[in-house]
Amino acid sequence: MDAAPLHSPFGSTRSDSMPTDKPTQRIASLISAATEMLFALGLADRVVAVSHECDWPPEVATLSRVTSSRVDSAASSLEIDEQVQKQSVAGQPLYEIDREQLEALGPDVIVTQAQCDVCAVRYEDVVELVAASDRLSATNIVSLAPETLTDVLRDITRLGEALDVPQAAAQLVNQLETRLADVEHRVAEVPDAQRPRVAIIEWLEPLMIAGNWTPGLVERAGGRYELAVEGRHSPYAEWSALVEYDPQVLVLCPCGFDVERTLSEVARVTERREWRQLTAVKNGRVCVLDGNAYLNRSGPRLVDTVEILAHLVHPERCGVPASVTDPQQAWRPLANE
Repeated sequence: MDAAPLHSPFGSTRSDSMPTDKPTQRIASLISAATEMLFALGLADRVVAVSHECDWPPEVATLSRVTSSRVDSAASSLEIDEQVQKQSVAGQPLYEIDREQLEALGPDVIVTQAQCDVCAVRYEDVVELVAASDRLSATNIVSLAPETLTDVLRDITRLGEALDVPQAAAQLVNQLETRLADVEHRVAEVPDAQRPRVAIIEWLEPLMIAGNWTPGLVERAGGRYELAVEGRHSPYAEWSALVEYDPQVLVLCPCGFDVERTLSEVARVTERREWRQLTAVKNGRVCVLDGNAYLNRSGPRLVDTVEILAHLVHPERCGVPASVTDPQQAWRPLANE
């Protein structure tokens, strides 16, 4: 679920560039995608705090949490959307920062985001907190705001440069690009006419189509994606538009939901009369994907997502990706009952 972007994709509120005379020692990550980047860059020993949503890799479980949500995530999809809309209209933040704990930890760098007010702590709230705190007066803020997969790879490079590990960043990006190239090679010979129409549902009620980087992921995986535009925020959609588009492959992956949570609410879409009109449903090409892990976070695992989508869209060309250790936890076909 998305809101308008705030500021430039990557920057520091303290200076035009990070200090280069010594390595940055202590990092607080206020967004799960950044946390995954930091660990992939080999910076686990520098991370002293993470957000309440950070759950990957498993090692983050021992780290201090310095954010919390003001939204009841146990509520239904419709109720969550209503909470978000109500607080947004009132200008209230959806997340809070634990100022006292953050000051006590004393990070040299805070990594946050300016891409989506609904997804994580607002960039301006981080800026205001740091500006008002004498104890954080020397803290730099690094902000990410990717809109495409290319932006995500660039952010890895920039994060590596900002934290004095440019070689590690270059190596990681090269590995990810190699995997993407392998997928693209496997589907390159598929004629346009044989590339199925794909729809990825980011919210069940009300219906929302995944935008931002998602159209590019699907296209790299050999599918067509015409209900949202790459680089633009995820749009709400009418069921009539989904029926008219008539996807041949349909993926359900609500923002922040794992497979089990999505399955617990899947009746919100499967019991609608429009559901059985869809070609994907008739042909048994519907699955539930762990959106929390594989779609909603703008981190390195988006490459895993391309590999998963390639398997779902072209199973005859792309096998189960080696990057996924437990496919049953990552995605599950939805029975056509």
